[in-house]
Amino acid sequence: MNPNPTIRFLRLNPEKDTDIPLPQYMTPQSAGMDVCAAVDVDIVLEKRDIVLVPTGFAMAIPEGFEVQIRPRSGLAIKHGISIINAPGTIDADYRGEVKIGLINLGDSAYTIKRGDRVAQMITKRVYQARLEVVETLDETERSSGGFGHTGK
Repeated sequence: MNPNPTIRFLRLNPEKDTDIPLPQYMTPQSAGMDVCAAVDVDIVLEKRDIVLVPTGFAMAIPEGFEVQIRPRSGLAIKHGISIINAPGTIDADYRGEVKIGLINLGDSAYTIKRGDRVAQMITKRVYQARLEVVETLDETERSSGGFGHTGK
């Protein structure tokens, strides 16, 4: 399998969205591609609001891969803007428009404008696990210790 998969992009409104960049790496060693908003009018995201932001594209992800949609650190730190289901997963067999579920966790409204970079997109390998039902599980030092069990 190719370690550097090719993702095919389809602009859904090519005549209208020529001003919206397709996802792109902003530096040579970026792990994520920035994703831009293809909104027709500004969206004011009030605090605690959730909105689905269109991107204007669909894509074909190769089998054996997924795309994760993650928050942009600058938006998160400066304005409290995050991804509601972070990281969001886009499966290889999805062909609809990619939309970004944003939430405003900040203390004031935030305006999303056409072309704003609103998320980042990471390509990851996928492994589908085999499931096996057993009578017992092996013991570990942690065993069933859950949240905060180490006291840290």
